[in-house]
Amino acid sequence: METPRQQQSPAPHLPLSARLKTTLYILGTLVLFVFSIDLLVSALQNLGKPAAETIIMATSNPFTALFIGLLITAMIQSSSTTTTLVVAFVASGSITLESAIPIIMGANIGTTITSTIVSLGFINKKKEFRRAVAAGTYHDFFNILTVIILFPLEYYFRFLSDTSEYITQRFFSFPWINAESLPSGWSGFTPAVDFLIRLIPSGFVLAVLSFGLLFVSIVLFRQLISRLLMASSPERFSRFFFRNTWKSFFWGLLTTAAIRSSTITTSVVVPIVAQKIITLRKAAPFILGANIGTTVTAFIAATLNVNSSSAISIALVHFLINFFGVLVFYPVPFLRQIPLGLANRLGRLTLRYRLVGFVYILTVFFFIPFSLIYLNKDSVETIRMNFRYTNHETTDQAAIAVTLKQPSGNKSGEWLMYRSAENAPEEIIVVYRRNNMLMINKEMFLFNKTGYCWDGENAQGKYKCCVETILPSLSVSQGPAFDSVYVFRREYYQAPDSVIQRLYISRDYPVILKYTNQTGNRVTVTEEVTGISRD
Repeated sequence: METPRQQQSPAPHLPLSARLKTTLYILGTLVLFVFSIDLLVSALQNLGKPAAETIIMATSNPFTALFIGLLITAMIQSSSTTTTLVVAFVASGSITLESAIPIIMGANIGTTITSTIVSLGFINKKKEFRRAVAAGTYHDFFNILTVIILFPLEYYFRFLSDTSEYITQRFFSFPWINAESLPSGWSGFTPAVDFLIRLIPSGFVLAVLSFGLLFVSIVLFRQLISRLLMASSPERFSRFFFRNTWKSFFWGLLTTAAIRSSTITTSVVVPIVAQKIITLRKAAPFILGANIGTTVTAFIAATLNVNSSSAISIALVHFLINFFGVLVFYPVPFLRQIPLGLANRLGRLTLRYRLVGFVYILTVFFFIPFSLIYLNKDSVETIRMNFRYTNHETTDQAAIAVTLKQPSGNKSGEWLMYRSAENAPEEIIVVYRRNNMLMINKEMFLFNKTGYCWDGENAQGKYKCCVETILPSLSVSQGPAFDSVYVFRREYYQAPDSVIQRLYISRDYPVILKYTNQTGNRVTVTEEVTGISRD
């Protein structure tokens, strides 16, 4: 004999017209989603120099980028929107993979605010409120602990960026596809996008418009799926999704991947746990599965830019963050208990102080991010350099402007290269410095003794690089002299022995002060600094 709670009414059967309407609604939101991404990438590529530098400045400090991602996601309550926006930024070249990773981490924390807010709806029911807060904040603590582990690994060892780039090159590199022949995004909306670019020449206005369309498409889709899920009773929902650990995990993954919103699936769990239909321990695998399933949105956005390996890499980063979090905190019983224990402890605290939940939300999602962003607003150092390019064979000359953005006290950063004073940067070069090693767009330079050599590879082929000499100083025509300038000699294995490249790099600043290309005894190309200043 079933109890009243266990008795279920048969699921309503939707008429054909209603099912057709729902299908068209879903397809419409998907088309709007794809169009908004295509428009956003094009808009970002048309941003002017001030807007481009503002974006780079905001994300140059990884700590600031982390809290920007957290704050934006908490305010719009949609990590799907934030991660899709980040993929578009990376695909357009507005920010680098390394700058985008902290934003993704922050978005992973910010997305948990919705389930925590849902738990506050039980504040007038004391015991249910305790369980609801525990269920709502379990996702918070899991993602916060994951970021605490992975952020230092990425900051000091480039763990996520190197892993994602390796996977991209190993499994998502298709040699039979000519990347140069591919469009910058999915070509289906190219006529409409080109029309809007002609109609609205401002890249900033187009970016705002495309962001609005992107947000609307995700919200509309979320509302539809939320109504469909709520049409089923909590008991039926729990019996179907939470029978065992593995089934719970994979249903969380699959349903979230299908609806592209962990916000919905994790929020549905809160009232089920609050009403004691299932325990938080049984709901945890479903939440972890949902955490991985939500990464499908970034993959959808990345597939629209298959010629951008960085876009695919940042989508992989989103997956890797959540995947490694599950590997660390779920298989081992002791570690599995940490986020559960923290969530339950906060839940018990709400039995004594009802306002704890509100204080927690305001502190974690708003006060801390706002404070740290403000405190780090002047933490990025800007160095502006002017270069003169000379082709000695044709006597052609050109001016190149480079802006170096780096966190104060950190020798890593990004170069923004300009061929025109007004346009957005043509190229963003990642500079990574640790101890005696300097990486410039994957090319390694070692500050070692004279005669020390190593092998490397770039777009021109495999080469041998050696420390040829160390200059005590090198003067710049319109700027200071640089001490301890290393002269690196580079020779390619496939090129004639008479071709030699020399790069003059300061030990104290991640800057190539001078570059020469020499054939035999004749220098054919020179690039050298003509002026340098700091903001």
